[in-house]
Amino acid sequence: MVAQANSPGAGAIIVAAGRGTRMGTKESKQYLMLQDKPIVVHTLEVFDRHPLITEIVLVTGEQDVERVRAWIDEYGIITPIKVIPGGAERQHSVYQGLLQLSSVWVLVHDGVRPFVTEEQVTACYEAAVKHQAAVLAVPVKDTVKQVDEQGWVTATPDRRSLWAIQTPQAFRRSDLMRAHEEAAKEGFVGTDDSMLVERMGIPVRVVEGAYGNIKITTPDDLDYAEFVQSQKEAKGRGNA
Repeated sequence: MVAQANSPGAGAIIVAAGRGTRMGTKESKQYLMLQDKPIVVHTLEVFDRHPLITEIVLVTGEQDVERVRAWIDEYGIITPIKVIPGGAERQHSVYQGLLQLSSVWVLVHDGVRPFVTEEQVTACYEAAVKHQAAVLAVPVKDTVKQVDEQGWVTATPDRRSLWAIQTPQAFRRSDLMRAHEEAAKEGFVGTDDSMLVERMGIPVRVVEGAYGNIKITTPDDLDYAEFVQSQKEAKGRGNA
């Protein structure tokens, strides 16, 4: 692990305030059980174990704050962590998280990406320290078509230039704060944090992640996650 002397660690914002409907369950996707514990707890454990992470903010729904705090105690999360209610949009939730941190560097991660690895978190952080901002991503496998509102293909972008963006995304906290504040002032809502930083003219470095760093949003995703988790647990037992 290589880090500059003035960047001793980072804070993490775990975003888990969404109430997506694509899962088709009454329970929010981040709180569904994956094997023996809620999805968001699996995600928290990755950052809790990481030696670079010195503080965590978990942003969740206001009605979920207390039960998530109980899980943190139950599952033994030891990194200093604050659980706070989020805003109307993901962007607003991240900003609320930024207000709670004191670290120079920050990583923003989806609560429903439990399979990110310590190595991927480290690589994203180190790229940000070196280049100012960084995101995990993977090359797009499929041919992508640009389609108009009537359903007609208007263009076929070169697949070699297309990457599917993941999290974590890492930034200097002051840069991301400024990007969020400018976006709020202009009434702009982006689809991810790097989009806000890009608007400020800050270059963002892509760090190749892994296709296994999935975002669990549909029943098919959950089925696949169950398979992956069972394989991880079986491998762990084999190495014991």
